[in-house]
Amino acid sequence: MPNSTADHPATDRNDVVLRGRLAAPAVVRELPSGNTLLVFKLVVRRPVTRPREPGHDTITCVSSAAGLVRRAPTWQPDDVLEVEGSLRRRYWRSPTGGAVVHEVECRRARRCRAPGARGE
Repeated sequence: MPNSTADHPATDRNDVVLRGRLAAPAVVRELPSGNTLLVFKLVVRRPVTRPREPGHDTITCVSSAAGLVRRAPTWQPDDVLEVEGSLRRRYWRSPTGGAVVHEVECRRARRCRAPGARGE
């Protein structure tokens, strides 16, 4: 049974587009390999369909794109950002057991609006 996306390119798709508020300043981490990784969290509102459901999701976004790493220091908490990327699942083993995290690996990001801008 084929398991490569190259075998069925028209049937598989992993595109994510989010627009939300930057929760805190973006962080640039240097990896042991010497590469840099941008990490930030977006708060994305969602329609509340049941009274006890949360009204938002906080989504971790990551990128190693040099342009995003350069621009991220200009982003401020509460800036409205729009990001495009793919959903990724990472997992690892630790002394206390396994861990799994889902995050958006961003190809593009742009600031749509700064806090206090018209329309806020």
